[in-house]
Amino acid sequence: MNSKYKDLKQECYEANMQLDALGLVVYTFGNVSAVDRKNGVFAIKPSGVPYEVLKIEDIVILDFDNNIIEGSMRPSSDTKTHSYLYKHWEDIGGIAHTHATYSCAWAQSQLDIPIFGTTHADHLTSDIPCAPPMSDVLIQGNYEHNTGIQILDCFKNKGLSYQEVEMILIGNHGPFAWGKNAAKAVYNSKVLEVVAEMAYLTRQINPNAPRLKDSLIKKHYERKHGKNSYYGQ
Repeated sequence: MNSKYKDLKQECYEANMQLDALGLVVYTFGNVSAVDRKNGVFAIKPSGVPYEVLKIEDIVILDFDNNIIEGSMRPSSDTKTHSYLYKHWEDIGGIAHTHATYSCAWAQSQLDIPIFGTTHADHLTSDIPCAPPMSDVLIQGNYEHNTGIQILDCFKNKGLSYQEVEMILIGNHGPFAWGKNAAKAVYNSKVLEVVAEMAYLTRQINPNAPRLKDSLIKKHYERKHGKNSYYGQ
């Protein structure tokens, strides 16, 4: 493949295949993108292509205004959400979207995922936010672009930092996750799905289960992410 974006396409392709390998997608329900800030472009999976036949050369390259720079296929239907986040959150290098079962179930419940245990606290110090369902006006407008607005509005309203909380549920829809690169976005997607399943089971066992106490949240997050971090099973 002769392309100046070969490495970017490779990163995007490998991340998409990992999404499938981790059991986070069914059929074509999911996508990952990877960004090249220097050239002002990002790579994303083409729409409707099954993972078992996806090839590196199928990956589509676009600019942040959704213009196709390279690629013959139609990009993911979620492309405008990805581009909106890249334009407004300059520290992220990859974005993943799935329809994973437990993550979607919490999104459909329109509830944040409470921080019940230390697995959750190893990765973030807050509940995993669920953005309220989109208004009718936004639904009838530029829907995928407006999903990006929906995500940013949720973070603003809840006072969250996208550098610290690298995942969100979209009410009635499903999860998005991001990170420093496409591989980290996939990693965060898997973490979100595992934590969502644990939280669901916790609620089934004890509907009144308490949130993790602050001292344990602080301990577990800082031993993995703090300046004196030492944890890495």
